Amino acid sequence: MTNEQIVLSRIQAESVLEAHRAGEAWATVSLDLGLTTAEAAIESNGIRLPDGQALTWKQLGKIAKSKRGCFVIENNRPRKIQSFSKAANRLYSLMPTTGAPTMLLSGVAMHRIKGIDPHRDTLRKIETITPIVGRVLDTATGLGYTTIEAARTAEQVTTIEIEPAALEVARLNPWSRALFENPNITQIVGDSFDEIETFEEETFARIIHDPPAFALGGDLYSSAFYHQLFRVLQRGGRLFHYIGDLESKSGRTVARGAIRRLREAGFSRVARRPGAFGLVVYK
Repeated sequence: MTNEQIVLSRIQAESVLEAHRAGEAWATVSLDLGLTTAEAAIESNGIRLPDGQALTWKQLGKIAKSKRGCFVIENNRPRKIQSFSKAANRLYSLMPTTGAPTMLLSGVAMHRIKGIDPHRDTLRKIETITPIVGRVLDTATGLGYTTIEAARTAEQVTTIEIEPAALEVARLNPWSRALFENPNITQIVGDSFDEIETFEEETFARIIHDPPAFALGGDLYSSAFYHQLFRVLQRGGRLFHYIGDLESKSGRTVARGAIRRLREAGFSRVARRPGAFGLVVYK
């Protein structure tokens, strides 16, 4: 992925269409889903982008009508950012928000987006185990937001993603660029349940465990996996375990079982963090 790739959503398309309706000659628009802004020339048939590509008003209208899609602009055409996993029989796609986009897994958002955006959601998770120091393990890469944030202060971050389709989506997400550019980040494509056995004891000072929902990733909530988390976490280290809304019926049920198994694995203390939708676990 290069910095020249242009990615648009309905938010950017609507702002361009509004400038056109107002009779403007130029539109100030973000070409990277809100990270920066640039100027695009408004022409009779559409807009001319800074890299020379052009989009018609019809194409911009199509983008503007897509409430749940982000589009990479290639050869003067918008292509929806999505990737299908045949192995898992699931569709991964990128969904815009007013801030950082989220990933949809078969239509289900992988971040909290009600009353919060994915970036602030990420910060709440990270803040539960600050300071982020030493070596860090992120057991579920996704779009890489927690990995990227941890890598700002950590010595090194190892992040594991089971699904190549998810990484294909991340590669086209402007907010995920550091995942592929930061030399302090090591990516592993594999199943965390298996990969964790390859690490030596007490390798990591911090662990971020943000697995899929219990129904989709039950192995990552198992006693066997928790024992491995305990083994690779350094003494005095901390683990953040995302659960979901701890005040909901399902969240309370999942948290109750997770707390019991974490204690059985040897962790000295487990604290609820409702604001971050998870648990902080101490060794």
